[in-house]
Amino acid sequence: MSRILLIVLLFPFLATAKEKPAQKRTCRIVFLAPPADAPTNLFLFDGVASQEVAMPEMNFSPTYRVRAGEAVLSLTPEAMAKGGKVPVGAPNAKLPAAFSDFYIVITHDPSNTVAPVSLQILDAGPEKFRKGQMLWYNLTPNMISGQLGSQKLELAGHARAIIYDPANANEPFEVNLSYLTPGDPVPRPISQTQWIHDTRPRMVMFVHGKEGNVAPKITGFKDLRE
Repeated sequence: MSRILLIVLLFPFLATAKEKPAQKRTCRIVFLAPPADAPTNLFLFDGVASQEVAMPEMNFSPTYRVRAGEAVLSLTPEAMAKGGKVPVGAPNAKLPAAFSDFYIVITHDPSNTVAPVSLQILDAGPEKFRKGQMLWYNLTPNMISGQLGSQKLELAGHARAIIYDPANANEPFEVNLSYLTPGDPVPRPISQTQWIHDTRPRMVMFVHGKEGNVAPKITGFKDLRE
């Protein structure tokens, strides 16, 4: 009798667990080096829901929520109906199920006739990325190396690295970085200056560049997401 009672009592708990919706993850968007006539808003479609999103140049967008699970994210000029068919050629990228939080990096693509952009999805959920630290994404094939205050940076092409606090407080720190292009053994300077350390946000740094421009650019954004 006691075993039957235990099974009966378990049923409500099992039903509750089954009915609990999958937890959504978040993303933030940035448009690196857009031209003056680039769109500033598009619709992000995850295969189920469509939402209008901002694509700012000088900072991250607001935080958007995206359904859990593996998905293909597409950018469209108009809102997509549930179950709708994405226009052929719309810019898209695959979102792995394992990415709990992520960044969407937008770049200009004038060859795309649906929306003149391309997108790249980057994992924003490394376990040890804390406030005051810097998360570097190298979107170029160049090797980036040098000194960031008290920390050393060695970043291979198309790699990611976390840099611990470059200074102990909200204070200036020296920056001396160079890059190596594939096949060229001579390092070339990319940044020799001072930056101000901020202990409050997580800093996200992108190394990027347009085709035809050998020297990469460094663009950084504060991510105050909790």
